[in-house]
Amino acid sequence: MRTSKKTELAERRGTATEAKAALLQAYRAAQKPAPQREARQQERIRIAEAREARQTAREQARLEEQAGLDAEAQERKAVLAKAATAEADAREHAENQRITRVLDDEAMRKAMRDQRYAARKARQG
Repeated sequence: MRTSKKTELAERRGTATEAKAALLQAYRAAQKPAPQREARQQERIRIAEAREARQTAREQARLEEQAGLDAEAQERKAVLAKAATAEADAREHAENQRITRVLDDEAMRKAMRDQRYAARKARQG
């Protein structure tokens, strides 16, 4: 809808010029370093630095925790490997003892057989 108010060209130009001047003045005012603006800027910088410091601390804590978990996993792995080695050694030792007992039993049976054979020959001969 058009406004019913009739404005002349000169009036419209004047209004446009005033609006442009107001915009330019607002822009220049925004460019001037205001004390409140600088204070807000400094506060934002401090907040950003604090946020970054907290993030770095969290990352460091996470890395330390991960290193601790890795070390614990390595310890468990070493303990399990040591236990497996000890179990294998115990099994091998038990097998060697069983073989030794079997050989000793075999040698004792052979000695008893030889003794019986010698006694029989002594009776016959």
